[in-house]
Parts: sequence; C-alpha cells; structure tokens
Amino acid sequence: MCRWLAYSGTPMLLDTILYKPAHSLIDQSLHSKMGVETTNGDGFGIGWYTQDNDTPALMRDVGPAWNNRNLREVADHVRSPLFFAHIRASTGTAVQQSNCHPFRHGRWMFMHNGAITGFHLMRRDLTMLVDPALYADIEGTTDSEVMFFLALTFGLDQDPPSAVARMAGVVERAGHDHGIEFPLQMTLAVTDGERLWAFRYSSAHDSRSLFYSSRVDSLRRLHPDVAFLQDISEETRLIVSEPLGDLPGAWNAVPESSYGLVQAGEDGLWPFTPVPA
Repeated sequence: MCRWLAYSGTPMLLDTILYKPAHSLIDQSLHSKMGVETTNGDGFGIGWYTQDNDTPALMRDVGPAWNNRNLREVADHVRSPLFFAHIRASTGTAVQQSNCHPFRHGRWMFMHNGAITGFHLMRRDLTMLVDPALYADIEGTTDSEVMFFLALTFGLDQDPPSAVARMAGVVERAGHDHGIEFPLQMTLAVTDGERLWAFRYSSAHDSRSLFYSSRVDSLRRLHPDVAFLQDISEETRLIVSEPLGDLPGAWNAVPESSYGLVQAGEDGLWPFTPVPA
C-alpha cells in the first residue's frame, strides 16, 4: 500500500509540509506507523498548481523519497496553494515512473492508497469501459490509474462524487463477477486545482487510515503559542494517510465509507456509497 497527503490553503513551500513535521511524509516513507508496510520505497510523486497555469506540474521518480536530492531541491524552492504528495509501496505492478502517483489528465490530479483485489483477472474488463477518447492517455499498468480513467469516463469533470461512486460500482461488479468477495480498497484524493475531494471506502468496510486537519481558527484557540498557525489562512487544510505530528486536537479520522470536500468557503463531509453497475 502507500501513504499520501493533500494540501490546500495559504501558498506554502513544499518543504514546510513534506520535510519539517515530526512525522512528515518523508519520515513515513521509512517509518510508517499505520500503513500495511512500514517502508514505502517503490517510488514517489508530487504534483502542484501555480497561479500561472491551470495544469498541475508533476515530479515522479522510481526511487525512495527519503534520499532523493531532486525532491529535496524542488521542495526548498516551490511554493503552491494546492499540492499532492505520494509515496508508493507496490501491490504487484512494476516499479516504473508511469506507475508513480499522482496521475494527471488536463487540470485534474488523482492519487490512491489501496488496491483492486484480483486486478489481473479483471483488468481487461475494466479498461474496456474507459472512454476510447481517453484510453490512449493511460501510461502505466496500475489499478489506480485505471480507477482514475474510469472516473474521468463517468463524468469526473461534471460531478466528482458521482463519477467516483460509479467507478467504485463497476470495480465491485467486476470483482464479484470473478468470485472476489471484497474487490476494492481505497483512500483517494482528486482535485481540479480549486476544489479537493477525498474518499475513504472499502468493500469490506475496513478501509485504510485517513485523516483531515481541524479548522485553523479552532487550533489557534487551542494552541495560541504555535507560530505556524498564525501564518496560514483559515481556509488551510491537510488530508493525510496518517497524522504528521501529535499536536492535540489537530487531526480527525475520516469516517468509514465517506468523502469530504475542501474548497473556498465551507467544507463538507458526506457518506459515500458506490453506485451499483
């Protein structure tokens, strides 16, 4: 499995989030506390938006994040209001750059922790459902990228929650058709550069960990002496596979079978149910 984080809010140097927290994503690449694997060294990726371009930039590599000098260099110099970061532990597909998250299509980014159980059995069935106009843009061999392109096929651009629900529904149907009782395990994030959606769901209703940060105004009242909280807007949010530190009151578990939306103004959290195919 993998670990990931999504940041939205005050433009921030990537270094501030990726490296500086006590249990940063870089630390998690070696010492994950809540993942299936302690070490996540089968590649990494970061994706970020700038004010000058609606299309996100990507940096992905097949080596481990903890000793990548290029990642260290970029993180010290890139500032963004919205970025994704992902460290990979392969569930069986090749360790290659095209299999590293995040994945990008136009202005959209997508990353995933989890797996489609028995993907090798149903890969053809699922890829045949991808819109032919999109199919040629699939670069890698992971179940995660197929999930992304299925969501794009089902209208991610118009209604992300419905598109992800339809994607989950066809994955479960394909799995059941191949005799797999619990086909899907996912925590995933998707963004168009302005809004950010995060989903936590599994067919067995025993999903991998996912957390969101508390409101900044609440944290300021709890911790008036924490300088970092004074320098960020009240719109700032983090969604993470596991907490980046142990600041009391900072982290909240995303409920099982639910999804959240981070956006300018009021955020939201709702139940998530796949749409049966």
